[in-house]
Amino acid sequence: MTKIIVTHINPDLDAICSLWLLKKFHPDFKEADTVFVPAGETYKNGRVDSNENVVHVDTGEGKFDHHQLIEKTCSAELLFKYLKSKFKYLEKDGALIRLIKLVVEIDHFGECLWPQADADYYELGITEILNGLKLGGILDDNGLINFGGKCLEGIYSSLKMKVEAEEELQKGKEFQTQWGKGIACLTANSAVIKLGQKKGFILIVQKDPETELVRIKARPDSKVDLTQAYGKFKKLDPQATWFLHISKKMLLNGSTRNPKMKPTSLSLTILIKVLRDNGKGVFS
Repeated sequence: MTKIIVTHINPDLDAICSLWLLKKFHPDFKEADTVFVPAGETYKNGRVDSNENVVHVDTGEGKFDHHQLIEKTCSAELLFKYLKSKFKYLEKDGALIRLIKLVVEIDHFGECLWPQADADYYELGITEILNGLKLGGILDDNGLINFGGKCLEGIYSSLKMKVEAEEELQKGKEFQTQWGKGIACLTANSAVIKLGQKKGFILIVQKDPETELVRIKARPDSKVDLTQAYGKFKKLDPQATWFLHISKKMLLNGSTRNPKMKPTSLSLTILIKVLRDNGKGVFS
């Protein structure tokens, strides 16, 4: 029998995330049909959780609904707890754990307490995008589920890279420059660059151990000028492709936008020495 997932009309992030979780992580529900009912109601007005082939999320006051509960939770979190009990590997999925925490926070309007809560940049967040698509009549219920699921897939992937980047930064080599503290990481995960800057490092170096390509970036609010380092790198390794951004805060030996760039043979140790001294008196 075809599996059915039931949720309320005009689905919010919690409902969308619940469907995404069930379809992504429970093989029996990968191809399940979705049915929408008025909030609080059940499929064909039947008794909730009475049919193993029909699962209600965020409606019906069943085991995957939270509206009858006093505790601060949400339907996605209740469903996630069930999935963890059934598929033990999910207990160690740090990215998914963090994603569910965000959904709980947003379902209880926790973003009202975030710094500069009325700032325009929050309009780029998934909840505001979904609200715009919903209230603007741009997507119907199925459209919201499909689009929201794609967004959650991207956020989940991004969080996985962030978790990995946090681990890579822990293993990174810190060094001092004339502008402040820098860090160099031997990793294929480019997320270390933005995360490192957000954590306060003035200068971030990423060398991909597989391609040997290098990316060096500085915080936009820093006084970093990589012009002299650029000249030294070109002198030490003229065969490699070096590109200095007009801002003088980005020095690239590799880019996803230009696959023709030739990698450098310089080691991470040499890259650090040049940047530490800003290209002055190094290997002269």
